[in-house]
Amino acid sequence: MDTSVLQQTLNVTIGHLVVHHGYTPYMRDYELVIYVWDGPQGPSYRRYLFRYCVEARCETFLPTDTWRASLDDRLLDRETADPDLGGYVWGAKYHEMYGAELRRGSEAAHRWSKAIGIDFHEVHIETNAHDLTLLFSELEVSEVPVGYAPFVAD
Repeated sequence: MDTSVLQQTLNVTIGHLVVHHGYTPYMRDYELVIYVWDGPQGPSYRRYLFRYCVEARCETFLPTDTWRASLDDRLLDRETADPDLGGYVWGAKYHEMYGAELRRGSEAAHRWSKAIGIDFHEVHIETNAHDLTLLFSELEVSEVPVGYAPFVAD
């Protein structure tokens, strides 16, 4: 996949909301589901599928002081969170997308490309709560159908 096209595709996500991220049920690909406000026609959900994802790192973006103030379980539900607690309200059910940067010249991506024989890329995704770093080969973007669930218990 051309890196300039890949970066343009990732730039579209900025300012939207991440409502889910994680490995797919078959555990090879990583997905971000993003809520997009499309104007008068209403919202849509888009799935960014990072195919052949050999590495996914998720780290907190919140400082230790915020974590310390946010341990109370009453902050898990947005509807019942007490503003006097002063911590981060985990129950927001989404993260704001701050940016997605393709890291050109990534040693890890180069190593995987050489070992597997296909191009790999490294991307750093920043939200208001998490930093994600993904090593993947291809990116597919699609609309999420109504009723889509990343995991369903049998």
